[in-house]
Amino acid sequence: MRALLVSVALLAAALSTGPAQAAPDLAYGAYQRGHYNEAFREATLRLEKNKTDSAAMTLLGELYNQGLGVPVNPVKAAEWYRLAAARGDAKALSSLGLMALEGRGMDKNPAQGRAWLEEAAAKGNPVASYNLALILLSSNADADVRRTLELLRVAADAELPDAQHALGVLYLKGRGITRNPTEAASLFERAAQNGSSVGDVEYAILLFNGEGVMKNESKAAQYFRRAAAKGSAIAQNRLARLLVSGRGVPVNKVDGAAWHILAVGQGLADPWLDDALRDMTPDEKKKAEKLAGERLGMR
Repeated sequence: MRALLVSVALLAAALSTGPAQAAPDLAYGAYQRGHYNEAFREATLRLEKNKTDSAAMTLLGELYNQGLGVPVNPVKAAEWYRLAAARGDAKALSSLGLMALEGRGMDKNPAQGRAWLEEAAAKGNPVASYNLALILLSSNADADVRRTLELLRVAADAELPDAQHALGVLYLKGRGITRNPTEAASLFERAAQNGSSVGDVEYAILLFNGEGVMKNESKAAQYFRRAAAKGSAIAQNRLARLLVSGRGVPVNKVDGAAWHILAVGQGLADPWLDDALRDMTPDEKKKAEKLAGERLGMR
């Protein structure tokens, strides 16, 4: 689990000024299409017309923070976020909280960072809720654990995959809540659908073991393959084992060896696979190495 920055998807509502705004949202529309120079121009024009437009301020902060259409400038990003936060913009508050925690664009200040995250989370911001939950996860106090669960639910309901994965882990371990592998499997599946490779892996493990979900080794292999293609060393290792042993997929030692090579390249050794692949012919080994190289080049 890790801290998140404001993403394109989470800025979907950032530029909305409410039902009173009848005109198309040109600034965010340009941002969403990847036309960042146009987004910068349109947001600037909006501020010329309305100097209290917090959504436009937040967008400019994001552009400077990520270096989209303009050079990366965390200090300027923080300035725009502060202006928007002063007007109650939850997304700006969330971004400021992360910047203060990291010491990005300002002096590192964990207390202030947490305060900004608290303010944003109180407004229902999912990114702030998730990151605040990460802070609280280190505590074993019952109140903090309960708050962690509440915050993760807010973020998971907003379809943040990292939050869905984190909440799924708590359900699987039974930390602060009754252990529920079925709920964990559901959350891992949602995280996987939202693009999380760790969600793919966790869901695949439950599918393979038949825990919290009907056992399905073939489906497990599909999810391992998805995560393996995204670069997950654990998924590459597990898929290699399935391919070598023929569990859920037909035996294919060349394919398995290729995934094993990639996993080992990331530091995940497996003596069992080394031994199982020892009888490969020189030609098969050459094919596996070529396949691994091609996959590495595709990422």
